[in-house]
Amino acid sequence: MQRIANIRPLLDGIVHWETQETPHGADLTVAEIVRLSGPGQLDFGGDEYAEAPREQLAPSKADPDDTYGWWRLDEGTYIARYNETIQLARDQHARLDPLPRLLRAGAQHPSRVLDPPEGTLETLLTVGTGGCHIKENAQISRLEVFGIVE
Repeated sequence: MQRIANIRPLLDGIVHWETQETPHGADLTVAEIVRLSGPGQLDFGGDEYAEAPREQLAPSKADPDDTYGWWRLDEGTYIARYNETIQLARDQHARLDPLPRLLRAGAQHPSRVLDPPEGTLETLLTVGTGGCHIKENAQISRLEVFGIVE
């Protein structure tokens, strides 16, 4: 498997390609954040599986004339859903990593491998004790795609 340089054709929902493109992938932007508001449920076979309940969070604007608002997140666990979606071919995989600036801002998400066909992208977001403010469409993650190159 080799890294695929041009992943633009695989992505939809890109906010601003010129600032999201990287030499080996693309930076992904936040479309919405939800708070996990209760326990999920896992069992051995999946018959009793239940997603954790989610509470939609609305971003707030500092000034009514602002174009974008901020999510002012307290310590806790959230789901960040991206603006971008991806369609991977059967012989492709992608890796999603947190950007270093997300970590320095007091939040993190796990690195993970995406398998085809992925479609909607979201990640578990953990915010540390100091909290974290995230603006709508902020770049928080890097996506790299790998596949068989002929």
